[in-house]
Amino acid sequence: MKFAVLDLETTGEQPGRDDIIQVGLTVVNDLQIEHTYASFVRPNGPIPAFIRQLTGITDEMVADAPEIDDVMNDIVPLLDGAVLVAHNAAFDLAFLRRALADAGYPGYDGRVLDTLDWLRMLFPTLSSYQLSYVTQAFGIAHDRPHQADSDAEATAELWIRCLQKLFALPLMTLQRLGFLFAHPDATSPDNAWFLEEIVAWRAGDPGAESEPSKSHRQFALAVDDWTGDEETDREPVELEFEAYKEELRRRIRERMPDYEDRPAQDRMMDEVASSLEGERHLVIEAGTGTGKSLGYLVPSVHYALRHGEKVVVSTHTINLQEQLRQKELPMLHELSPIPFKSAVLKGRSHYLCLRKFEGKVNLQDFPNAKEDRAIAAQMVVWLGETQHGDEEELNLGQKGGEFWGHVASDADSCLNRACPWFRKCFYHRARNEAAAADVVVTNHSLLFTDVKAEHRILPAYGRLVVDEAHHFEDVASQHLGVELSYFSMVGALTTLLKDSRTGQLPLLKSLMEQHPNAKTEGWGAKIGELFPDIVQAKEMWDELFDALYDRFVSRAAAGQTEGGAVSVRLKTDQLPHDWNVFVGMEDNFFLTITKVLKVLDRLVTEGKEDAEDFGMESLFTDLSGTVKDVYRARDSLRLLLKADDPNMVYWLEATPQFKSRSLRLYGAPIDVSALMREYFWERKDAVVMTSATLTVEKSFQYVKAQLGLSDLDEAEEKLQTLQLPSPFKYRDQALVLIPRDFPGLKGANADPVFLERLVESLRDAAVVTHGKMLVLFTSHKMLKQTHGPLRDALQPHGIHVLGQGVDSGNRSKLTRLFMQAGAAVLLGTSSFWEGVDIPGEALTCLAIVRLPFQPPNHPMVEAKSEYLRAQGENPFTKLSVPQAVIRFKQGFGRLVRTAKDRGIVLVFDTRVIETSYGKHFLYSLPGPKIEHLPSETIPSRMREWLEASGSSGKGEAT
Repeated sequence: MKFAVLDLETTGEQPGRDDIIQVGLTVVNDLQIEHTYASFVRPNGPIPAFIRQLTGITDEMVADAPEIDDVMNDIVPLLDGAVLVAHNAAFDLAFLRRALADAGYPGYDGRVLDTLDWLRMLFPTLSSYQLSYVTQAFGIAHDRPHQADSDAEATAELWIRCLQKLFALPLMTLQRLGFLFAHPDATSPDNAWFLEEIVAWRAGDPGAESEPSKSHRQFALAVDDWTGDEETDREPVELEFEAYKEELRRRIRERMPDYEDRPAQDRMMDEVASSLEGERHLVIEAGTGTGKSLGYLVPSVHYALRHGEKVVVSTHTINLQEQLRQKELPMLHELSPIPFKSAVLKGRSHYLCLRKFEGKVNLQDFPNAKEDRAIAAQMVVWLGETQHGDEEELNLGQKGGEFWGHVASDADSCLNRACPWFRKCFYHRARNEAAAADVVVTNHSLLFTDVKAEHRILPAYGRLVVDEAHHFEDVASQHLGVELSYFSMVGALTTLLKDSRTGQLPLLKSLMEQHPNAKTEGWGAKIGELFPDIVQAKEMWDELFDALYDRFVSRAAAGQTEGGAVSVRLKTDQLPHDWNVFVGMEDNFFLTITKVLKVLDRLVTEGKEDAEDFGMESLFTDLSGTVKDVYRARDSLRLLLKADDPNMVYWLEATPQFKSRSLRLYGAPIDVSALMREYFWERKDAVVMTSATLTVEKSFQYVKAQLGLSDLDEAEEKLQTLQLPSPFKYRDQALVLIPRDFPGLKGANADPVFLERLVESLRDAAVVTHGKMLVLFTSHKMLKQTHGPLRDALQPHGIHVLGQGVDSGNRSKLTRLFMQAGAAVLLGTSSFWEGVDIPGEALTCLAIVRLPFQPPNHPMVEAKSEYLRAQGENPFTKLSVPQAVIRFKQGFGRLVRTAKDRGIVLVFDTRVIETSYGKHFLYSLPGPKIEHLPSETIPSRMREWLEASGSSGKGEAT
């Protein structure tokens, strides 16, 4: 089969209004590139500046190029008898059809395949399907992105990879894909046609493997059964920690001759080992570059081996969990003098439920027809590759979350050993591996979920290491409280009944009517009678959330200038005078939904007993889970509207753009220190808390108070604190510059003078560093106000400006675009203050616009401040400043990530030098050179300092 791979560069996005300026076409036959064609095209007018900058194609390059009619004459013979292939084919196809029509040819009506569709299906774990990203991931040469000849050849190479992957898939998987795409609602009839061709070829090829080596219920898998025999008693290891560590170090040196000892990491290993052995708690700040992960993993592994006791490691982010799984733990497994077992365990909803997925596919249950089928196809391929069934592996796209919610594992709808998928189940496999492991890596969320579940989720443990510990208190507040969204109930009700034909109840009603028996007689009618009540309950829920939004959030939003989410606190002792109106609406809803639940309870109980086949039993199990979701949402609403616990803070939050549909109700404990003491410090033998940012001005006082550690006596050796310095030479590697004459700000809003000066200063700095700048904001509004003027100011210098929430809301995508652009400035808010690694020379300058204080009127901050005042404390110095300092340290940490990095930090908030509390911020930094000088001298000082290093910024990452 012949394929013509096409790419076009144009002056814009509208055929007829915009012109083609370059054509690239590559012919592929028998998995080989057979022919290439490329030509510039003379447009009807000048090429816009943005297109020149993006493509590198100038007016001079196309001045003597042929016209589009001549180019069409060249490529029409190449298209003859070929299937057209393109990356984002709709764009190229629209321009091709217009150009053919203008040249007097009939419109193109041949087969069209889009590499975006096929890459997404065949390579479901790629983090991006952008052409330059995929070519880099596959090692395909693509040296001139956004030029048609280079893009067409790169796309052709990608298409060959897609074909090779297709031909290698088991016939069983291909047939599943054909089944998904054969439906009229599928993404493209041409995709369905092509799959039919592939299936027919594979079925008729006697040399092709017809069955995968591992499969179950007509799905190809990558895993065998888990057996439950992994947990074995092991003799304790006699090797002392020092000897274990030295042998490990010797093995590391053999593998990496350039390895250098890190004194701070060595000290951390010793202190963690001492804490685990001596049954005392340890709070340890390990600066960037310490090698913190190995600093706690090595002693944890040794302790588990020596004593035969499990050690649990908890991280805040899934990203760090994955880093430990993919990097540090494999290295330790390879080099450890003694073999050990490790496991990673996440919350249950991170794992695919194979029973639910099978049901979705077999029943063709795809409410969002095209998108759901595309996601199901991805997952069919993925099942033949995944060892873990973990959502984190997949790139499901923006709409994938809803689909995943329907097929994710959950306790309420689990058949356990009665499930035909039980021995393949990813969640039970992960729990089984955790039970057998010496070291279990989990996350803070699951740690607190386990606490609420009375320790029925994680295996028993007495020793715990908490990384990213500066988030521990926030996660505790979140998980030990209550949260309810509009969709908490609506999602469950829609699962029950989306319309008269879609949902669990219509499906169950249909099955009962198709397969009647004495026991189910009459149930179809009873189910049908529930439909009006469910619709009424949904309407009552909508009315209540609309009323809450209009009464509280809408009014508050009118007075808010920042934009974004609006929060309104509900004070237990000062509830609004009309609160009884909402309580009454809740009471009416409660009665209506409870009536529905009583019928459903009986239906589930009787139905489970009488279900005669797996499909019916599975449906009743899912229905049972949905019923429990409705109960939870109903009870949470009642609890939150009562708002009567003085130890809790209650509030409503919504984004005005999405009105009541974005409304959430929260209830969280004001102070979790006593709960932390009860669940961890008093129950566990040893807890190690670590992070790069735990101290404020070299003191652990703040974090000890937040975590409930203040009462533990260090003199009695119940607790030890230790601050380990970073091995980096910050005095030489980082320069902090503060423009001392920069205008101040009153409140959160930027005045025109401040914004004008900020744009000027950022422009001048970015010109010095050739972009390579990350700017951290505390306000989305200020970021957006800065983005446009700064973009215009830097355009003449060839420097791109990327803004969070402007160019994309996805942090990973923005970071990738920033690194690819070379000369760029990235504007970021909250999520960019930590957890972002921009290695090598991509980042030379970090700008901090405002000190990262939390809004004092946020309900949680307000309630904690009242709590501290009641104790005679100053909430600003005890809460607001320490929180901001730790956030400030996190932001500063984005710049210097390796021993070779050098860079400049600009701080535009002069409160660091003008106020009494400003010193806490500067003194908490790890020793960089700090200068404050007039604004106009900043660019020359930056240039002087960068030139003194002999480079323009950061060195290569190591």
